Amino acid sequence: MSADLTVVAVCGSLRDESHTRTACRHVLDAAAAAGAETALIDLREYDLPVFDADERDAGDAPTLRRRLREADAIVLGSPMYHGSYSSPLKNALDYCGFDEFEGTTVGLLGVSGGSFPITTLEHLRSVGRALDAWVIPHQAAVPNASSQFEDGAFVDDGMAERVATLGRRAVQYANIEPDPHSFESEENVGAED
Repeated sequence: MSADLTVVAVCGSLRDESHTRTACRHVLDAAAAAGAETALIDLREYDLPVFDADERDAGDAPTLRRRLREADAIVLGSPMYHGSYSSPLKNALDYCGFDEFEGTTVGLLGVSGGSFPITTLEHLRSVGRALDAWVIPHQAAVPNASSQFEDGAFVDDGMAERVATLGRRAVQYANIEPDPHSFESEENVGAED
């Protein structure tokens, strides 16, 4: 793979000691090892007021959108909150639309303090379909996150491999040309500017 390919991971957790951020970094490490340039979009570093459709350019929204548009593949990482994904990630995604996601390869990473974050991944997959992204079939779920890491490294080789595979797949499928549009994207007129 060529180094002019860019993979970004959006961390949907604001916690200082975020397991989601740690897992996102592992995804990006694998993508870098597969030949991509990588970047972590840490939402703690962005001023993104609660989304108001009348203020689409509030705060750092233009910067966020630009960074996502420039990426060849995007990984969305989120902790599981109340059976879904986090509000910081939802808010960030609300500032975006087809310009950032249509035809773009998107990987999904769900992290949970308890059981498997399956609904988190399902909800993010629905968002990807609504924005006509090409969501990678392989997804990574990290359950019981507090017991999965030691000094920033995975303690279980199988879990580490599953997360690394997501990074490699983001590179492998970054230039896929999906067709046709999804039914969800055809109905999602609100995502257009």
